[in-house]
Amino acid sequence: MIRTLLSGDLPRSRVLTCLLVAIFLCLALAPFLFPGTRSLDVAARVCVFILLVASYDLLLGYTGIVSFAHTMFFGIGGYGVAIAIARLEPSWSAVGVGAAAAILVSLALSFVIGLFSLRVKAIFFAMITLAVASFFAILASQLSGFTGGEDGITFRVPEALRVRLTAYYVVFGASLALFLALLRVVNSPFGRVLLAIRENEFRAEALGYRTVTYRTLANSLGALVATLAGVLYALWLRYTGPNTTLDFSIMIDILLMVVIGGMGTMYGAVIGATLFVVAQNYLQEAMKVLSGALKGVPLLPDLFHPDRWLLWLGVLFVISVYKFPTGIVGYLRRR
Repeated sequence: MIRTLLSGDLPRSRVLTCLLVAIFLCLALAPFLFPGTRSLDVAARVCVFILLVASYDLLLGYTGIVSFAHTMFFGIGGYGVAIAIARLEPSWSAVGVGAAAAILVSLALSFVIGLFSLRVKAIFFAMITLAVASFFAILASQLSGFTGGEDGITFRVPEALRVRLTAYYVVFGASLALFLALLRVVNSPFGRVLLAIRENEFRAEALGYRTVTYRTLANSLGALVATLAGVLYALWLRYTGPNTTLDFSIMIDILLMVVIGGMGTMYGAVIGATLFVVAQNYLQEAMKVLSGALKGVPLLPDLFHPDRWLLWLGVLFVISVYKFPTGIVGYLRRR
């Protein structure tokens, strides 16, 4: 049953299996294991970013597409549901309308981008997606009457989601279901063709596969899942704005999570997103404790000052890339 649920893609490492089971149990029981608003918020963010990173890994790790527009689709999902609820009413029908509209916009944009841009070389495609994402972020900031501008949109959610426990399990359940769906996709014949395109596009074309079609479909599927992740994130925060979904720093974070976890492995998204989000939220506190413990020692308290947490996050990233060039999942599977 587990093999079927995982689409036959088992972790193939005892340590990796233990890590994945531990993460799953921690997220499934987070409201009871980690009581408190902040802990639950971190757990919800982990769920959303696992899904977001997995959808990006479908492009980068499985198809070899370098796109900088992924946060644009993430933002479209958040803005779609926020605008619908703010202009209609806090009901499930408004959530459905907003999510459906966001999905249609994302699919249309991803199809057009894929159809007209995937024929060019990788670096030029990356630049095109960066330009489109930047334009969308500027548009969201300028159309303040529609999107709330820099302030974003704060909205009420359906009554059932006002209970944080219920809202959390909606986010957790939806993220888990969509992640398993992505796992099924990458282990299907379609996923095998994507891997073939990544390894040797010319050979895949010679075998009769229309690589532009497959890459466009992969781009659209990744955009679809990223949009749904944006919907879940907005419903959890009850807010959406440029800094929460469209900021380019989020795109950099996604890239880091994919590399840390391991490209071309859906399980890498789980490991990378969990480690990064937890470090992002608790590393500063850990450094504050360490800085206090080293008080009186020359230089060290300043070196580990909480304000320098980004420096140490960067150091941890460099170490992880140096130690695990194929990502944590790749390293554990080789062992």
